[in-house]
Amino acid sequence: MAEEIKINNYLVLRDRLYTKTDEWVKREGDLVIVGITDYAQKKLRDIVGVDLPETGTSVKAGDAVASIESVKAAADVYAPVSGEIVEVNERLYDEPELLNKDPYGEGWMFKIRLSDEKELEKLLTPEQYAEKIRKEEEEH
Repeated sequence: MAEEIKINNYLVLRDRLYTKTDEWVKREGDLVIVGITDYAQKKLRDIVGVDLPETGTSVKAGDAVASIESVKAAADVYAPVSGEIVEVNERLYDEPELLNKDPYGEGWMFKIRLSDEKELEKLLTPEQYAEKIRKEEEEH
């Protein structure tokens, strides 16, 4: 497992970048793997369904491209960068609970072929994301 930051009960891995809307991004060449964070999955609680984007779809950073249903709420998942959806994790259709069990691993959601790698600079570092969680937790 990658080095991690722990805030209360929440894990933030140091080998990826984050969004203000609780997605994580891990770069692999010209692709990025996208999923939801440990913080997001714990807030949603028991995840019971997903709606994933279609491969070949062009997306812009900030677009709502997927959704997650839990017993508690429904939540959109946003594209952290612009590009083309090249793969989705179809296991999630049958095993949406992977988002709860392994959000940073088997529970990845989709892969995007980056169209502008400068967009990665706009994402949060692990430390910045950890600070975002800390602030949100203090407010509750």
